[in-house]
Amino acid sequence: MGGRIHQATQHRSGMIGVEAMTLFSDHSFPRHTHDDYGIGIMTLGAQKSWSVIGHVESCAGDVIMCNPGEMHDGLPATDHPRGWRIIYLDPALVDRELAGESIDGELTVKPVARDPRLARAVIRLFAQLERSCPDLLAAEESLVSCLMQVAHHHRVDRASTSCASPSVEKAIRRLDASAETSISLSELASTAGVSRFQLLRGFAREVGTTPHAYVMQRRVRIARQLIAGGKSLADAAHLAGFADQSHLTREFVKHFGVTPGRYKQAISFKTAVRS
Repeated sequence: MGGRIHQATQHRSGMIGVEAMTLFSDHSFPRHTHDDYGIGIMTLGAQKSWSVIGHVESCAGDVIMCNPGEMHDGLPATDHPRGWRIIYLDPALVDRELAGESIDGELTVKPVARDPRLARAVIRLFAQLERSCPDLLAAEESLVSCLMQVAHHHRVDRASTSCASPSVEKAIRRLDASAETSISLSELASTAGVSRFQLLRGFAREVGTTPHAYVMQRRVRIARQLIAGGKSLADAAHLAGFADQSHLTREFVKHFGVTPGRYKQAISFKTAVRS
């Protein structure tokens, strides 16, 4: 195959707490997390990824999902690009919508579902979000339909997912508390109470990535929140701990598949619709 293929569209969703993207790409996304729930559908090709239950594969027609804070990645499963449409939902929105349902504990979704009924609901919701003036009643009905089906048929038992060791938990807490500030591996290992080698091995085994990669994806999430809150790209880059705006842009595209500038344009539209 020739050069890199990567087409990403950040849609201008008019619903508060909802974002949507369409992608067609051969890009391999590194292991990262999101602040939101993700629910989408594979439209072309196939993808393999790491998830809350380990390695999984998805193909055209499958519903793909992820949880807030879940470490995952995404790679083409073949030599060809794959396409998908993904909707990100604020956890607070999900909690409100499911408040009246008889659901025990926190919602943890499966990474892949081969469910034609759910797929149709996701497609309907996406069609509403794509409209320049969405029918909010129809969009909200589609959203609730998706969440009810996921909550009742496509959950994962939290108890079945692995927990990090005390040392790795300490390292994660330090990185989450101030990801925008620099820290050496020696300092982080000292905080965790283990050697540098033990920390690297434990982090790779239990988190699925390295401490540095974890910090980068955490900084990207911080920058994304700052941009959504109205900060300029330069200010967001500085406050999130990046060397400069170019560094932010490279990491943003690597993790989210879209530039921070295009993301800001979509968010600005949503703010205008809300007001």
